Amino acid sequence: MTAQQAPVARMVELGRAEALELLGGVELGRVVFSEQALPAIRPVNHLLDRGTVVIRTHTGSAVLGHALRSEVVAYEADQFDTATRTGWSVVVTGRASRVTDPVDLARYQELLTPWIEREMGYVVCIRPDIVTGYRLVR
Repeated sequence: MTAQQAPVARMVELGRAEALELLGGVELGRVVFSEQALPAIRPVNHLLDRGTVVIRTHTGSAVLGHALRSEVVAYEADQFDTATRTGWSVVVTGRASRVTDPVDLARYQELLTPWIEREMGYVVCIRPDIVTGYRLVR
């Protein structure tokens, strides 16, 4: 079946719990923030811990700067099957904050291995204030 022959999907809004469950089931997403008054997006790996998105980052990263100022950011992850035109997308919006508690910091550094070869000594949490999600279904 070609893409033109694939059945048309419809979008179904997800509840908060289902959206967070889907987000917790994948490892890669995108953090979205404002840089020089323009939208900026960075791919990062994450984990979900008690409803909070956790990412690791490095000295000088734009994400760390926003976390130090406790600014609002968004985090998006998705999973799609282009053959069936089904899948889902989840966006959480909330304040980014740097993890400074030594116990939490060590725990997250143990649980979350960065995907890139770089010293990633900082951990940032995004506590979702707004959670939106959609599933594409046939």
